[in-house]
Amino acid sequence: MDPPTGPPLFPAHLISPSVLAALPAGYSMRPLRKSDYAAGMLDVLRVLTSVGEVSRTRWEARFEYMRACGEMAGRLLEGGGGGGGGGLEGAGGDTQGGGGRGKGAEGDTQGGEQYGTYFVLVVCEEGGRVVGTGGLVVERKFIHNLGMVGHIEDIAVAKDQQGKRLGLRIIEALDWLAERVGCYKTILDCSEANEGFYVKCGYKRAGLEMAHYYG
Repeated sequence: MDPPTGPPLFPAHLISPSVLAALPAGYSMRPLRKSDYAAGMLDVLRVLTSVGEVSRTRWEARFEYMRACGEMAGRLLEGGGGGGGGGLEGAGGDTQGGGGRGKGAEGDTQGGEQYGTYFVLVVCEEGGRVVGTGGLVVERKFIHNLGMVGHIEDIAVAKDQQGKRLGLRIIEALDWLAERVGCYKTILDCSEANEGFYVKCGYKRAGLEMAHYYG
């Protein structure tokens, strides 16, 4: 399999060194790249839920939208606002004024660095195939002194790779990342069957999930 190409979705140093060291021999963890379309990323997500028929063109548009959110944050923080959301046009229809980015809140920067909204990472086996994934979405709020909340989403491990604690490592990496970029808490949804796993990861039951599906 060809090595990953193109820029990463977020800076690689935001992945915990201790988590990387705890991976099984021959496995790696890194930020998502556009080339992961051909490395089996969508096949891993199909273990979790319906994915649909996603063409490479649509995949690349969605990836570029996610990256653009981070780039827009950097520009707004450096320039003190303004600029609208023009940098996100043409990204698969996801053009809603810049995704609510760049409020300039405390916690948006760590050591002068600016981070984005979407942090999707992948676990790869030695040959480069994606065998696990998980994501963090950072929500910027007006409450808690313009605080930020992390939402862990889409944790999935290929069926032939389960039992190697890859899911645990993904959660640990996302947890570490959320704290590093300034989130005051991280939340996630899970089934009752998976509650015990997340309790072992340091999470606790907090309320009730509600959903309203459309279409």
